[in-house]
Amino acid sequence: MKIVVCVKQVPDTKGGVKFNPDGTLDRGAMLTIMNPDDKAGLEAALRLKDQYGAEVTVVTMGLPKAEEVLREAMAMGADKGILVTDRVLGGADTWATSQTLAGAIRNLEYDLIITGRQAIDGDTAQVGPQISEHLGIPVISYAQKIQIEGDSVIVERQYDDRYHVLKAKMPCLITALAELNEPRYMTPGGIFDAYNAEITVWGRANLVDVDDSNLGLKGSPTQIAKASDKVRKGAGEKVTLDPTESVDYIVDKLKAKHVI
Repeated sequence: MKIVVCVKQVPDTKGGVKFNPDGTLDRGAMLTIMNPDDKAGLEAALRLKDQYGAEVTVVTMGLPKAEEVLREAMAMGADKGILVTDRVLGGADTWATSQTLAGAIRNLEYDLIITGRQAIDGDTAQVGPQISEHLGIPVISYAQKIQIEGDSVIVERQYDDRYHVLKAKMPCLITALAELNEPRYMTPGGIFDAYNAEITVWGRANLVDVDDSNLGLKGSPTQIAKASDKVRKGAGEKVTLDPTESVDYIVDKLKAKHVI
């Protein structure tokens, strides 16, 4: 079995975020981590590797520094890392990002593609399903449990306060929830091997069946009108009441906002 996992290097929001003049994130100026949902997807792939002897290839798109998340993935147990980076790919929205990743994945053999449900810097949950559409394969999103049965994958898909059980023949794409599992730690030996391993670097020339009009900032139909690092809140309304009056006051406010 061959598994491709898409991961993203995202800003560590604890260290704050910074923006370029055009409203896009200044990724080169921020502390970064592996996106949590993607890390759960990686762990799911590694568990399938442990169980079935799968080969796990991790792909990321980003700045050259995004190599860091590939080495982290390899230190956890992934077999190969591929970095897709090129100036013409910068500023991509979900459409351009999914086009880029699909163009890279077309170079690979795969039975299963796993992505995170969404990234903490965008929260769109669009890239995974868009990749499946570009590649013409089925997608099962919001996975909270994954099993393999012959040439098919069986997934528990989270849905409100219950779940669906869906089955699809491979090749298939799955988007994983952070709650899917508890990702393993890197091992000392894994870290040593990962930082001595070669990372494959691809650029625009390596993308298959992708038009220039669908890449980078110019190929992104979503444009940012305004961006800010903090949303300022007003001081709010302060009142001093006795307990009985406080209850009535809160209930009236909830009714006014149609909460109750």
